[in-house]
Amino acid sequence: MAAAPEAEVPYVATHKFADFALHPKLMENIRRHQYDIPTPIQDQAIPAMLEGRDVVAIANTGTGKTAVFLLPFINKVALDPEQGVLILAPTHELALQINTELRMFSAGLPIGSCLCIGGTSISAQIKTLHRNPHFVIGTPGRIKDLINRRAFNPAMFTNVVLDEVDRMLDIGFREDIRFLISKLSTRRHSAFLSATMNRDAEQIMREFLTDPVQFTVKTKETSNHIHQDVVNVRPGENKVDVLHKLLLQQDFGKVIVFGRTKHGINKLEQQLSDRGIRVSSIHGNKTHGARQRSLDDFKRGYVQALLATDVAARGIDIDDVTHVINYDEPQSYDDYIHRIGRTGRAGKTGVALTFVS
Repeated sequence: MAAAPEAEVPYVATHKFADFALHPKLMENIRRHQYDIPTPIQDQAIPAMLEGRDVVAIANTGTGKTAVFLLPFINKVALDPEQGVLILAPTHELALQINTELRMFSAGLPIGSCLCIGGTSISAQIKTLHRNPHFVIGTPGRIKDLINRRAFNPAMFTNVVLDEVDRMLDIGFREDIRFLISKLSTRRHSAFLSATMNRDAEQIMREFLTDPVQFTVKTKETSNHIHQDVVNVRPGENKVDVLHKLLLQQDFGKVIVFGRTKHGINKLEQQLSDRGIRVSSIHGNKTHGARQRSLDDFKRGYVQALLATDVAARGIDIDDVTHVINYDEPQSYDDYIHRIGRTGRAGKTGVALTFVS
């Protein structure tokens, strides 16, 4: 049986958003979206960002790290339209999410952005870059491609964010990150955000930042809001049957199912669809548009379960995920932490189940 989550001592914020010296229009957008009390990482790191310090923010996923850099940099651009901000993210989904939050917070301000990710038209991105947007948000591979085509000059951008650095390193962007850092202006204001810190991430941090101030808000590796349990699949028992029975239970309302391979996810999607379960899938072989449609269908409740490989384990922020199911066991403990972090977010309770044969 899963252990009940321990009682958590609540963090007491030392600020309200109203305490930050932000542009009036930005402050109005923050209020409109009912942001009042900052999360712990926001409470600690935003003041340092507003002072112009380089910041390292280490916190679990789902803790509001995006606002740590977006609010100060939107404020900076609103006060000085000559400023430019480059934001690097590991996946299409996270880059898109950052761009969506940017538009939400900058509504009514003369601030433009360009989303630079693979799977979408590079010629359209080049056209947008020619209009000199204030924010360029993209994945390292596509940004490097744009630099090599002389369509983007990162030296003009003196505000830079590396988001989910550990994930960028996990999926092989180490040399692309080093290439990009070498092309940046040496005088820059930078933010470095990650859920975990290892030797490779520390090396990138030393190359990237100047006299940084570090904030770490990680009381436990996993959230107290996540009930964790295993599902024993007995010899001779069909895993698909076991998953199907779980999905038929009433409290399995919004479920992310993780598998190891793209082929396995495609096969599982067909098997569950044939049994009348409303599912969609997301993995690296799908186009950006197809992945986004699957995410949108899941967010809007058109499907009950989103089937995913680990490409989806980071940077996707979907409200009210009731369950995460590890249909295939994760390959590492870090993968496990990132997978189950899709549930139990924003103080809500979630359940993580791992199939064990």
